[in-house]
Amino acid sequence: MRPVERESFLKSFALFFISLTLLAGLLYYFQFSKEQKAVDETVLNKMRLCSFDLTCKEFDIDFVFDKSQNLYTLQSNENAYFSFFPISQSDEYILKFSYSINSYKKELKKIRHELLKTFLLILLVIAILSALFSFYALYPLRSALHVTREFVRDILHDFNTPLAALRLNIAMLKDEIGDNTKITRIEHGIATTLSLQENMRSYLEQHAKDPESFTLYTLLQSQIVLLQKLYPKIVFTLEDNDLALYCNRDALARIVDNLLNNAAKYNRKEGEVRIKIDSKRASLQISDTGHGIKNPKKIFRRFYTEHKEGMGIGLHIVKKLCDEMHINIDVQSQDKVGSTFTLDLSKLTQR
Repeated sequence: MRPVERESFLKSFALFFISLTLLAGLLYYFQFSKEQKAVDETVLNKMRLCSFDLTCKEFDIDFVFDKSQNLYTLQSNENAYFSFFPISQSDEYILKFSYSINSYKKELKKIRHELLKTFLLILLVIAILSALFSFYALYPLRSALHVTREFVRDILHDFNTPLAALRLNIAMLKDEIGDNTKITRIEHGIATTLSLQENMRSYLEQHAKDPESFTLYTLLQSQIVLLQKLYPKIVFTLEDNDLALYCNRDALARIVDNLLNNAAKYNRKEGEVRIKIDSKRASLQISDTGHGIKNPKKIFRRFYTEHKEGMGIGLHIVKKLCDEMHINIDVQSQDKVGSTFTLDLSKLTQR
């Protein structure tokens, strides 16, 4: 189940389950109140019957000289439930029947226990129904997502033919007229299109699967060699340190490629990109000497960009892949000084 499908399922389940649970809770409250009233009526009726023969053992009986009390009414205090009844042929005294508060609470506890068992059984049924309802509601979304993914895959596949033709013709043109600025720009555009194609492909796939063992330093070296050709005026500095990882290599390469590409693309002329591997903390730090980021908290939003040439997709894909691979990413930026991205790779290290 993909993250968007999981989120949709959990939200549907929570909405359905919480709604029915609140309804069941109200029914439980009303039923308990009804049972409590029934207990009160039962106690009062037993007191009334006992007032005729005084043979009941569950009540304490006393004579009270106070005719101002309400008769035939169940009352309570901190110690007991009690009621007053008249004595035939007596105008001075009335009977007081008291029922221990502990005995009363025991009866309520029995009722509460029985109702609670029923309530828990109802909750189990509600949970099962909620899950079934959520899966049923999720089906149209999964179908739509599947159609969309297949459509995008077909488009990405169709990109290969024109891109291959462009690269072949550019190579032939370079042989004829030699290298120049315009050809370099075309090559840069083709490389950008290929990078966008890979980003879109990465966005569609789940990269938590198919892990492999590799070293981070080797991965970074291969990425830097390609970027150095695209940005010859940018200085890439990689510290000679290494870190063994066990994860999907292609997914991590997408993350690193996007971060390094942005660090070079939005850098100042003849700027620097510094890459540091911290083997002790199992982290990767990528710093640039660019213009900085105005709103670091917004950069991972889809289609958010602070530059005219940007599309706002690359960093959104970076965040998606980081979440999928359990990589914590931190951003620090200072205006006109540069930005630093730190990746916590501790969950990807080999044990």
